Amino acid sequence: MTMQLTGIHHLTAITANAPENLRFYTRTLGLRLVKKTVNQDDTSAYHLFYADGLASPGTDLTFFDWPVGRERRGTHSVSRTGLRVGSLETLRWWKDRFAELKVKAGEIRAVGGRQTLDFEDQEGQRFRLTVDDSGAPSHPWEKSPVPAEHQIKGLGPITMSVPDIANTETILVHVMNMTKTSQYPSPDGTGEVHVFSMGDGGPAAELHVAVEPDLPAAHQGAGAVHHVAFRVPDLETLHAWTERIRGFRVPSSGEVERYYFRSLYFREPNGVLFELATDGPGFSVDEPLEKLGETLSLPPFLEPRREQIEARLKPLALQ
Repeated sequence: MTMQLTGIHHLTAITANAPENLRFYTRTLGLRLVKKTVNQDDTSAYHLFYADGLASPGTDLTFFDWPVGRERRGTHSVSRTGLRVGSLETLRWWKDRFAELKVKAGEIRAVGGRQTLDFEDQEGQRFRLTVDDSGAPSHPWEKSPVPAEHQIKGLGPITMSVPDIANTETILVHVMNMTKTSQYPSPDGTGEVHVFSMGDGGPAAELHVAVEPDLPAAHQGAGAVHHVAFRVPDLETLHAWTERIRGFRVPSSGEVERYYFRSLYFREPNGVLFELATDGPGFSVDEPLEKLGETLSLPPFLEPRREQIEARLKPLALQ
């Protein structure tokens, strides 16, 4: 049986303003802050995780808080993050909400055969609300300011930009076992977008690759995506993927224990950072589900340094 990734696990982006980030993603988008922790490789920086009501894998949108300037947009990057919603009616609801709250947004339009609405956060992070009528279960957050029927269901599809697709496609198809399922003209009319599906497919399990050779190379900063992670069901399967990646001689991080999941990192040929991450053990491993995100969580290996770490972090709470 061919090993299959089962979809998008999480996406990690960069903010230079954690308090404003917290306000936008919880109050404007209505997501739940499910984990307030630190970057395990740079404990001076918050790592904030937003998700659905149950902190389900595939719904995590996360941010590193770094004091950096704005992203320089371009290719060799993840260029737009898809967020799934339930209906065209919900897209219309969000369009009205964005107008009311003065959020930069486009028009409702069909992209790749689905109804969508593009928008940006206050730092220029680019998103696309996409209708997912697949019937996939959703888990609304009861304390969200967004009505349950209009809440964001999770991540997907994710769009990345490359100047040339050949080597990237080789990795996606022959190493990561994705299936090339379709392609469509880019919304701005500059080229083609190639769709690669994982597992059972659908918007929660698609990577869209836009071929944009005329763009300059992107430079990461606030408003940029740092990496995208794909779902692996369990630790045993991650071990198998680690061996597979090594067998293809793709340089990788080796397995990294992130406490809430276990990960493997590598770059595809155009430099975009990929992560494979296990579905478990999940965010309730160190705090009860009903209390997620209320206090600073630290993995056990950082707990002895809690006082020092907390002293370096800026206060972070909704006013």
